[in-house]
Amino acid sequence: MSLIEIIIVIVLIGGVLAIVGNRVLGGRDRANVGLTNTQLLTLAGKVDQFQMDTGRLPESLEQLVSASGLPNWLGPYAKAEELRDPWGNAILYRRPGAAGPYELVSLGADGQPGGESVNADIRKP
Repeated sequence: MSLIEIIIVIVLIGGVLAIVGNRVLGGRDRANVGLTNTQLLTLAGKVDQFQMDTGRLPESLEQLVSASGLPNWLGPYAKAEELRDPWGNAILYRRPGAAGPYELVSLGADGQPGGESVNADIRKP
């Protein structure tokens, strides 16, 4: 093999590795978005359960973890680590929400409001 043939083979192998690496890393981001959607739906159910037990919405998501002296509190409803999205950012809880009594928001991979693709905000319910 000549030097040019070896260089061509190395370039081709590098191109294949770049394509495969991009697919694998992109798959993780898509999986985190799906996981966040599921996590927000589950957390919304826990907020609803808190409301059914205590007769009111929590002031913050931390009230799902510890009682804080509330009557009829039958929790804990959630673990502290469930209050963070897969990227490690805190899940935001807003009362009132844009389309209901409350809203749960993950700011996406970048942890900043707005964005596109995996950096986009994810909202529930």
